[in-house]
Amino acid sequence: MSFTDADLIARVLAHEDHHAFGELVRRYQSPMRAFLARMTHGDSHLADDLAQETFLKAWRKLNTFRGDARFSTWLFGIAFNEFRSAARARKEIATDDLADPPPEPQTAATDSNSRLRLDLTEALKRLNSHERAAILLCCQNGLSHEEAAQVLGCPLGTVKTNILRGKENLKRQLSL
Repeated sequence: MSFTDADLIARVLAHEDHHAFGELVRRYQSPMRAFLARMTHGDSHLADDLAQETFLKAWRKLNTFRGDARFSTWLFGIAFNEFRSAARARKEIATDDLADPPPEPQTAATDSNSRLRLDLTEALKRLNSHERAAILLCCQNGLSHEEAAQVLGCPLGTVKTNILRGKENLKRQLSL
C-alpha cells in the first residue's frame, strides 16, 4: 500500500514516525539532489550537504507545513533557501551574473545524447542563479510557474521572465 505525502506527514506529526519521514526522504531525495547539484554547478559534495540540511530542516519544521501547496514545493523552497545561504556565505549570488563561465569539459563523448546532455549541463551553469533555478524547478521538476514563484519567493512575472530569458540564453549557447 502506497501512502500519499499527506498521509505520511500526518503520521510524522502525530507519532514522530521516523519510517514515514524516511519514505518522504526516499521520494524526494533524488530530485532534490539533482536540483541542488545543478544549482551548485555540479558540486555533488555541496549538493549532498545542502540536501541533507534541507531534510533536517524539513524534519524540524514539518509542523509549519500548512498544506496549501504540494509538499514538494515546500521542500524545494527549503532547498533553495539552503542554496542561497550557502551561496551568500561563499559570496556567489552577488557575483553570479559577473562570473566568468566555467571552463569547457574535456571529454571524449561520442554519443550525441551524451554530448547534448553535457552541453546542456554546461549551458545551465552559465545562466545566472535566478534563471537556472526557475528553469530547473519548472522544466526539470515539473513545478508550475506559481509554485516556482512560491519556492523562489518572488513574483510570478519574475519567474516567467527568468524562464524566458533562461531559455533564450540556453538556445543561444546550444546553437554555437
